[in-house]
Amino acid sequence: MAYATRRKLWKLSLAMVAVALMAMTFFAGRASAVPQPNMEAALGHLEQAKASLERAEHNKGGFRVKAIEHVTQAIASVREAIASGNK
Repeated sequence: MAYATRRKLWKLSLAMVAVALMAMTFFAGRASAVPQPNMEAALGHLEQAKASLERAEHNKGGFRVKAIEHVTQAIASVREAIASGNK
């Protein structure tokens, strides 16, 4: 077999191995993520609640602002919980 042909086959083989490794890494990462439909639903509801609070009128004696802060903290906590569950 000619040197050029062997070199091409070597490069092709190396490229195929690299693609296979990338695909395995991708699928291994996705397989470790546990579906968490309830947590995802809660996150969606909290984000909707925050949007509603932000659209609400401002004359609420400071409670609207506190509620937005609490909902923002809850959103962060739920995201942390989802990330923790996916480990």
